[in-house]
Amino acid sequence: MIRHATLDEIAQIRALFEDEVRDGRMLPRSEEDIRATLGDWLVAEKVGQIVGCVSLVHFNADLCEVRSLAVHPTYRGNGIAGNLIEAALELARAQGRNRVLTLTRAARVFEQKGFRRDNVGHFPEKVWRDCAPCPFRDACDEVALVYHLRQETS
Repeated sequence: MIRHATLDEIAQIRALFEDEVRDGRMLPRSEEDIRATLGDWLVAEKVGQIVGCVSLVHFNADLCEVRSLAVHPTYRGNGIAGNLIEAALELARAQGRNRVLTLTRAARVFEQKGFRRDNVGHFPEKVWRDCAPCPFRDACDEVALVYHLRQETS
């Protein structure tokens, strides 16, 4: 089941990507940051346990980012990440966004959901807010992908 996160689940959410943060594969998310944007966090629940999470980060009325996608190692390979991505896209659509960006090392799972590779330089909102201060900016190995929720008209 995919649903919105609740305040009492913040510690469980942070625990999902604790190993990734420690190993330098994800940036940390503080309890305060999660609390402040809780309405943009989704969780996957299985038998009463939080087994996955994802969040949306908003840059402007047009663009948001799928971020903090994590699935507990025991549950990986079961489609949970894909379901979380789909739910995040639906949330972005419901919020009126047109484009959804992601920076990831797991490009394949996003491409399977219809994301297309792009250049992060095409998203100055992301670069200035998150990439410029990132400790990994000079050795970034993430791939930028974008999903268009609404077809652009010419």
